Amino acid sequence: MKESNINSLPKKDLTIFDIDETLFHTQAKVQVIKNGKTIRVLDSKEQKVYSPKTGESLNYEQFKSSRFFKETSKPIPSVIKLANKIIDLSLKNGSEVIIVTARQDMDDKKIFKEVFHAQGIDIDKVYVERAGNIGKKTASENKLVIFKRYLDSNKYSNINLIDDDINNLEVFISLRELYPETRFTAFQVIETGNLINFN
Repeated sequence: MKESNINSLPKKDLTIFDIDETLFHTQAKVQVIKNGKTIRVLDSKEQKVYSPKTGESLNYEQFKSSRFFKETSKPIPSVIKLANKIIDLSLKNGSEVIIVTARQDMDDKKIFKEVFHAQGIDIDKVYVERAGNIGKKTASENKLVIFKRYLDSNKYSNINLIDDDINNLEVFISLRELYPETRFTAFQVIETGNLINFN
């Protein structure tokens, strides 16, 4: 029996959501450490673009803490509503929804999932890609690796990104030239929770 050619299989949509300042306003901070002392503290937006200087290291303790995430995160209602709608549709039409976060592994998966379940998000049906585990210099470089991995699977005719960070959106849109057969759509989540078309 012949193996199926992936190019001949029907393609589907993939929708990607970010977490910090996209689905939730979050309070986690990163400490910049030098000579054993904290010299600076970065919020979620700052840490996405910060590249440590010589002699500096970054402490992600708060970003790894599921309990801190649960106790301090505030949902962004408009994006939560959109995510629930898209997840429900994807379960009916065979499309996929994933989350690509700049975070590394969280310390308690159960508590982490509780935050999403509390908002009606069926997180058990949504794979969470932890870009922080990849180890590039910036969050957007880490996310680019993941975007390309999904695109290289050749399973998707449309790929959509909902993210607050302009750097992530720019690297995503830049992939159009490499994958001309795929339709890219991007939306930036601004502080008010509104979505702006980034195309």
